[in-house]
Formats: sequence, C-alpha cells, structure tokens
Amino acid sequence: MNNLRRILAILMALIMVLALAACGSSQPAAPTATEAPAAAEAEPAAEETAEEADPLAYLNGQLRVGMECAYAPNNWQESEATDTNVPIENVPGAYAEGYDVQWAKIIADYLGLDLVIIKMDWDGLIPALNAGQIDAIIAGMMDTAARRESINFSAAYHETQYGMMVLEGSAFADAVSIQDFGGASVLGQKDTALDTVIDQIEGVNHLTPVASVPDMLARLKQGTCDAITVNVENSAAYMEANPEFVLITFDEGNGFELPAKGACVGIRYEDDVLVEMVNEALATMDQAARDVMWATAEANAPA
Repeated sequence: MNNLRRILAILMALIMVLALAACGSSQPAAPTATEAPAAAEAEPAAEETAEEADPLAYLNGQLRVGMECAYAPNNWQESEATDTNVPIENVPGAYAEGYDVQWAKIIADYLGLDLVIIKMDWDGLIPALNAGQIDAIIAGMMDTAARRESINFSAAYHETQYGMMVLEGSAFADAVSIQDFGGASVLGQKDTALDTVIDQIEGVNHLTPVASVPDMLARLKQGTCDAITVNVENSAAYMEANPEFVLITFDEGNGFELPAKGACVGIRYEDDVLVEMVNEALATMDQAARDVMWATAEANAPA
C-alpha cells in the first residue's frame, strides 16, 4: 500500500512540472540573431527623411553664382555698395549689379540660401560649374545643344532677339535681311550664339570672335569690322554710350534663327533637385514684373 502511495505522489509531481512548462512565460521572447538586422535596417530610412527635409544641404547654406560682370544690362561691376547690388567675392571692393544679379537674389531668397557672386571669364563658367567652384551660371547664357552636352538648364528667364550693329554711314546701314551682309566682315563673341549665327549669312567674312561684348563694341568703334551681332534688348545702352552706332533689326524670316529662346540658369546635371527648385523660383515672377526688372537694369546700366 505504501508503495502505491509513493508511486502516485511521483506521478502527481511529474504532471505539475509538465503543466508549468506548457504555460511558458508571458514575456516576449528575446530577438534572435537572425532578427537583429531588421532593427538595423530602420536607420537608413531616417537618413533619407533628413535628406528629403533639406535636399540642398550639400550647398552649405550658399548659392555660388558665376557671371562675367561685364555684360550690361544683364550684369556689370560697380565700385560702391547700394541697396540692390551684391559684393563680388573674388574682387575685393567690387559689386555686381544688373538683371541677372536681381534674378540671382530672387532665386537665392526662394531657396533660403546666401547669395555669393563670383566674377569669371565667359569661357570659364561651364568648367567652373562642373568643377564645383560655382553652383549656378546666371549670365544671360542661352540653352544650346552644344552646352547641353556639358550642363543642364532651367527654363528661360529672359527671351532674346538678335540684330546687327553697324557704324552710322555704313554701306550696310539700310539692310533689311541678314543676307544683305554677304561680303561684310562680321564679328561675334567667342563661345556664344552671337558668333555661331554669323554662318547663317551667305558669303559673309566671319571674323575670329573676341572674348566679350565690350571687345566687340570696341572693334566696331575702331572700324576693324563692318558689323557685330547683338542682343536687340541690350542695344539701347550700347547706342547711348556710342551715338555713332546704328541698330538693325529684321522682320520674321529675314533674321537669325536662334538655337534657343533666351537666357537660362546653367546647373550641373546631377543637381536635378536644384533645377526643379530654380524653376519654381522663376515661376514666382510674371512677365510684367520681369519687364520692370529689365527696364530698371537698362536705366541703371553704365554708359
């Protein structure tokens, strides 16, 4: 009998142990080695969110803009500070002013960045952009197929029309078509459409282009060329400073065929978000406001 009781007691104890094991713990199981990477994968998502919050963080709070500061009324250099001009970083004591400068200010303000103006030769602007020395070109630059091979462009912020400029009394002063300049010695600016369009004139003597518009104006004044190509909208300032200059414009079909409509902001291809945001900034100004900006630049441009 006693043996039977001992056996029953042992059996009861085993049943209780098994019941406790089956219930288990109410606490969640600790992560296994294979579950650990899932927690680590959450970190990149947080980094992406931060980049989306400030997609222009790589600019370090500045918009560095390159321009010639020698292409009035688009851009020029001044020696005294005003309420509207901007210091030129690489020319101590000098300030940039003009239509392009006002657009640069609008764009920088829209982006929440400090504007920095860098003065550069025309043919150095695109290499400087791709080298990261500047972040944008705002210099009256036209969006052409050749330039598209190197950089991207915003929408146009200013439309242009090309004409010709000659000296008063010139044999070409009564021209009504660009083809009337056949046989003339015509000068343009290097690496711009002001030079490349000259080949649209049959029989023209296409002179070796010079580095800047002031160089073109000086050559025309000296009489070393018969004509120069010009942006019609810029010509009033040229003629105010040089009364002997005559502007010739052409009716549709008789003038130059341009590779693009006008001036655009040049931006690196990898800066696709910057292009989008610059276009947003440009869209904040309607045509009436743009016309006022241009008229103001013309009125203030140096003679």
